[in-house]
Amino acid sequence: MRNDHFISRRAVLAAAGAFPLLMSIPTRARAEALPLVTVTKDPSCGCCGGWIEHIKAAGFPVHVVESSDVDALKQRLGVPVELTSCHTAEVEGYVVEGHVPAAAIRRLLAERPVGTGLAVPGMPAGSPGMDFPGVDPEAYEVLLFGATIQSFGQFLGSREI
Repeated sequence: MRNDHFISRRAVLAAAGAFPLLMSIPTRARAEALPLVTVTKDPSCGCCGGWIEHIKAAGFPVHVVESSDVDALKQRLGVPVELTSCHTAEVEGYVVEGHVPAAAIRRLLAERPVGTGLAVPGMPAGSPGMDFPGVDPEAYEVLLFGATIQSFGQFLGSREI
């Protein structure tokens, strides 16, 4: 009489070989997780919500702080007045001012240039959070600021050009 409930030696060996691989998956996924982006915004600003959704869609976890005095934070973090926009974010020791695309933030975190952070001054049409239906995007520059201000890339919408 045959018992179909026995596990073959081959199945046991295959399971034993796969076990270390399966156990390493959560660790790898955790290592590839993106860092938290803390966004400070005025409670009445609508475009900031669009930018936050863009950052979340790119895989970044986001913590939102609403403040009626975002300018004080900008000053404390060293954002030059000529580079200010409507919201300010912080990620892994860098400042992200305005409608900076997620691709530029990923590059910033990968390359780790010397500087305070990135900025997109004003609110360019078509930039993340300013990408409203029927609005033609305009080309804009992402700037790396710190001791100096220099170009970090040209963008159209959320795409580098």
